[in-house]
Amino acid sequence: MPTWRPHPPTRAATVYTVHNLAYQGLFPHADFRLLDLPARFMSHTGLEFHGQLSFMKAGLKYAKRVTTVSPTYAREIATHEFGVGLDGVIRGRGNEVSGVLNGVDGQVWNPADDNALSSHYSAAQMAGKAQCKQALQRELGLAEKTRSAGVRRGQPVDVTEGPGPRARRAAGHRAARRAQLALQGSGEPGLEAAFREAAKAQPQQVGVRIGYDEAFAHRLIAGSDAILVPSRFEPCGLTQMYGLRYGTLPIVRRVGGLSDTVVDANADNLRADRATGFVFDAASVPALDGALQRAGEVFHERPRHVGEAAAPRHGAGFLVARRGKSVSRAVPEHRGQLSISAPRWRPTATA
Repeated sequence: MPTWRPHPPTRAATVYTVHNLAYQGLFPHADFRLLDLPARFMSHTGLEFHGQLSFMKAGLKYAKRVTTVSPTYAREIATHEFGVGLDGVIRGRGNEVSGVLNGVDGQVWNPADDNALSSHYSAAQMAGKAQCKQALQRELGLAEKTRSAGVRRGQPVDVTEGPGPRARRAAGHRAARRAQLALQGSGEPGLEAAFREAAKAQPQQVGVRIGYDEAFAHRLIAGSDAILVPSRFEPCGLTQMYGLRYGTLPIVRRVGGLSDTVVDANADNLRADRATGFVFDAASVPALDGALQRAGEVFHERPRHVGEAAAPRHGAGFLVARRGKSVSRAVPEHRGQLSISAPRWRPTATA
């Protein structure tokens, strides 16, 4: 085994990027010897973390700069609530920690030429979205109603990120009262069973697919009116960006990158013509239910015409999330039942 030697002086700098602070790269204390580093590094001021070896802490401590995937998450991980035991290390780095917002690939996620869709559309020509919705209802065996809003459950679901199981089950049942709910994914068995139960009880209102299929995820987003991302924490989130790209309004909790990418449709933002979705604060059933109700109200009261496309935001050319285009102007023209959907449901994992 080679003997450790310090690096010679160099002008090269290191940047350590954190996607999700909860996944920390923890190893047994005894594994430190495999690194052949001086013993002083395995201390509470170094790589030691509650009696274990932490690669995450190593990056946070010794990189020249630390970045993460959204500005809000960069601030959140310096707090006890989101710091997963490393908030003190983050605070110690001060302004050397920053967030760079994620983006989506506009060529892969483009409703104007997406091969997974039965019909194509753009911000200027939205008729194809109504056809995508009808196709999705047919594919999932949902009622092809003209007065039903479609809501897609869009965030990877696990117990570490989403609202509690009661909130999610309630969301499914409540959304289906005035809307249709579509979900795809796999995860905690109890939640899978609850969603299957909801689909069995209301087969024309709730559609559930256990597993994940990328092409179906594209159809799910395109065929829905709103996309539900009720995360407990969210470093950035791409799901809401896919929704914005496809003219599917996000319903999100004000956390992490969701805060940085969705502008709430409150009275002030609507007056200023800058709202792009619906944001709620508490990780609770009433808060989520309130956001769903607001989305339903906008759906049923929206004007007839869609605003023209504005300049792309975050380099992706979003149909909805753009400065100067409000929710009230961006909701698709087609009439129908609100559809809420969810294409990605990640298996439960803990750090």
